[in-house]
Amino acid sequence: MSRIAVVPGSFDPVTLGHIDVIGRAAGIFDQLHVLVVHNPAKTALLPVAQRVSLIEKSIAESGFGGDIIVTSWSVGLLVDYCTEVGASVIVKGIRSQVDVAYETPMAIVNRDLAGVETIFMLPDPAHAHVSSSLVRQVAALGGDVAPYVPQAVATFLQKR
Repeated sequence: MSRIAVVPGSFDPVTLGHIDVIGRAAGIFDQLHVLVVHNPAKTALLPVAQRVSLIEKSIAESGFGGDIIVTSWSVGLLVDYCTEVGASVIVKGIRSQVDVAYETPMAIVNRDLAGVETIFMLPDPAHAHVSSSLVRQVAALGGDVAPYVPQAVATFLQKR
């Protein structure tokens, strides 16, 4: 039986912290779905298709292997997607206690709804302070985001 996991996020844009978590999760599970989801509480900078493309390019740049599928989901619950693809685990990157407090109730509900467990994974400390929101702010003000995002994302944002 394959161990399938889902790494969900808005990834607007994908950061080096996200890529770190994706790479380590890919080494643990037989198949990993990186799932771009819509967060109604956030105003997106990038369209979903662009986010999927940048994640694919960033994974290719990173050179890590594994069976990694990058896609999006906009209808229904995250656990509906997990059930559809046979995933029993959701992997969430967390940077701080704030993330733990936000993610814990969702993890409990996902387990109650569909028996899907959630694993919290810490990013490399070098990336733990970086969020997509921070990257968007720095980029909007003309700052260099290259230390915080994969090269494909830095190049894309510089051209914007």
